[in-house]
Amino acid sequence: MSIKTKLSMIMSCSVLVILILNIALSYYTTEENLRQDSENKMVLTAKQIAISVEQNQYSSDYVKRQIGNNLWLASVMAANELDPDIRKITNEELVQLSHKLGVSHISLLEQTDDDIIVSRSSDPREIGLSTKSMSYWYQAFKQLFEKQQVTIPQGQKQDHFWSDGFEYSTSSPTDIDIWGYYHDGKRNYIINPFYNNNEVDDYVKISSPDEILTKIREVNPSILEITGINPLTFASPDMGEDGRDENYRKLNDRPIRFGTYQYGSVDEDHRAVVRAVRTGQNVSFVSETHDQKVLKNFIPIFTPNKPSYVISIVMDYKQISSMVSEQLVSHASISLVLLEIVIFGSYLLAGYITRPIQSILGKVNDVADGHFDFRLKVKRKDELGQLANRINAMIRNLGHYTSRLKQMYEENRAVKEHLESIINQTADAIHITDLEGKVLRVNRAFEQLYGFRSREVEGRMLKIIPPEAAEEMARQHAQLIEGLSITSNETVWMKKDGTRVEVSVSTAPVRDEAGEITALISVSRDITNRNRMEELLRRSEKLTTVGQLAAGVAHEIRNPLTTLRGFLQLQQQSNKLNHRHLDLMLSELDRINLIVGEFLILAKPQAVHFQDRDVRFILGDVISLLDSQAHLHGVEFVLRASSDSAMVHCEENQLKQVFINVLKNGMEAMPNGGSIYIKLKLDEQAKRVRIEIRDEGIGIPEEMMPKLGEPFFTNKESGTGLGLMVSQRIIESHKGMMDIKSALNRGTTVIIELPASEQQTSLPEADQPAEEQQPDEEN
Repeated sequence: MSIKTKLSMIMSCSVLVILILNIALSYYTTEENLRQDSENKMVLTAKQIAISVEQNQYSSDYVKRQIGNNLWLASVMAANELDPDIRKITNEELVQLSHKLGVSHISLLEQTDDDIIVSRSSDPREIGLSTKSMSYWYQAFKQLFEKQQVTIPQGQKQDHFWSDGFEYSTSSPTDIDIWGYYHDGKRNYIINPFYNNNEVDDYVKISSPDEILTKIREVNPSILEITGINPLTFASPDMGEDGRDENYRKLNDRPIRFGTYQYGSVDEDHRAVVRAVRTGQNVSFVSETHDQKVLKNFIPIFTPNKPSYVISIVMDYKQISSMVSEQLVSHASISLVLLEIVIFGSYLLAGYITRPIQSILGKVNDVADGHFDFRLKVKRKDELGQLANRINAMIRNLGHYTSRLKQMYEENRAVKEHLESIINQTADAIHITDLEGKVLRVNRAFEQLYGFRSREVEGRMLKIIPPEAAEEMARQHAQLIEGLSITSNETVWMKKDGTRVEVSVSTAPVRDEAGEITALISVSRDITNRNRMEELLRRSEKLTTVGQLAAGVAHEIRNPLTTLRGFLQLQQQSNKLNHRHLDLMLSELDRINLIVGEFLILAKPQAVHFQDRDVRFILGDVISLLDSQAHLHGVEFVLRASSDSAMVHCEENQLKQVFINVLKNGMEAMPNGGSIYIKLKLDEQAKRVRIEIRDEGIGIPEEMMPKLGEPFFTNKESGTGLGLMVSQRIIESHKGMMDIKSALNRGTTVIIELPASEQQTSLPEADQPAEEQQPDEEN
């Protein structure tokens, strides 16, 4: 097909599309205008109905007030006729009294411990009726009993009297009654006269707008249905397709206040009702009901001091459709004539336009084949000449950009291969997941550490988290999504075969060029061997400490053993049993047992079990254990602790090991003896326990301070340098802080801070650890 023919067809098709769009626009514009006009008419109709309903309401209110006055008079007259004690009144007496006063029935309400019930009535259906579930009615009855006046906003109130108008009867749901309630404080019951069906018929006719609705539909036959909808109970779970609901049968609770509901779709209509009430604007839409296309309009009605409701008007869409169809036929006839004229003219115009394009087309085909070494020669000054010049510029740019793209492709390929090589050669396991947890990529170290192949996990959820750590991982995932990074998190993950491995994991979010988080990258390292080495170091230091303590413990035990030997020799010589000597011997044995027990705690491995402990008592035990060794070196411990408890969540034996290491270092730093000052206090604002241990030793040179805590670094001839490192690790595992300050030949101060436990208790004065009162020393 030639370009000329194509251009002619394009121009004709373009005009055809324009004509079709014009017809469609005209169609929808006409339909929308007619629909808008119909909606305006329905809004006006709804307002007229609302005015009529309000007028009917005024009339019904007047009737209710008149009947309420009659019930009040009947109640006063009944009070004069009835005995004040309900037990002396019979139902037959109430039957006679109701005929005498001209009311339908009289009931008497009696108050029980937790309810108000009908105890006597001329209507047997009322007897035994409970009122506890009658919402504000029950409150009105209680107020009548308590103060003979009703203060709730609902209903009609008079002297010692209350009435709430017409309503369906509880004892006989098909009857519409009006009740009055009277209590003058002189009797133990409420008088309840009421009218039913016969007296209510006229009221229903007065209050119902059905006659007005019938006349409106007669004037406008296109209106199929008019419905008054109660938005509070409409579309409740038990409402039927006809709008009836057994749970809401009261006059003010019924889903359909007036009219009929035959063209309804409950779910669709409920959404429209909610929207109309929320926005205060009418809501309209086209719907299919009973195989009939209809236009529904929902108009909210708001009346001051009265519940709002919605008027639904359903109109037959046939009238709008017929008018739109006539308009469519007219536009289509005119468009066909115009299209024939355009087809002939476009064919002539296409021949003139396409001739110079043929020469350009051949050259463009060469460009498409990848040839950029020629230029078009067109001398025309019109749009085709400009097109030729722009094609020449395009050819130059395409040649330049093609060369650049080839170069950039080679550079990107080299960088990608380099990065992949780095990731695969690193010793740390790396895996990348999307925000849902599905694996995007893993490296070789990951495959070796966890036993998974990349093809087994990519695109799937990674199952390496133990069940007990799932909650913690979910919390960390939420922090990562918010943009936080998690570094050096030591945990336990699972391998493919189910075995567990101790790892240190660092996870960070991956962002795109716009700064949005698109993935998460995790780097994990096997720390099983490191943890085992640290545990061995702690045990080694502990055994070293135990060995050094052995001399002090032996000296401490030798004194009570000498005493025991003396007493035993004395009793052997006298061949008599001295009970006072026995008490002293048992006391010395208890002291030996205490010393040996504390020594064994350090000598044998202990399970790590964190508990809430008072640091004062832990320090006291350590001082008692080291006291004998301190005396051998001429060292005195001076403890200053506040009377407040210093509870921390800790592993007691590990803290003892820290305090023993620090105190032993202090003793060894004072070869000529001296004092070690220990201060302990609770910082309630920071919620931390602070322990300061200061000696009067030789101090540490300034150039050695940065190396403190490094393994096997020490300034002692027989030291290993592991004690301070192990102590720092223990304090870090307790989420605390350890700081060392020292001045050469002036002493060293070790500051330990631990997070305080939430449970702090003050002990009696007798239970406080011993505190030696010494003058404050400058650190």
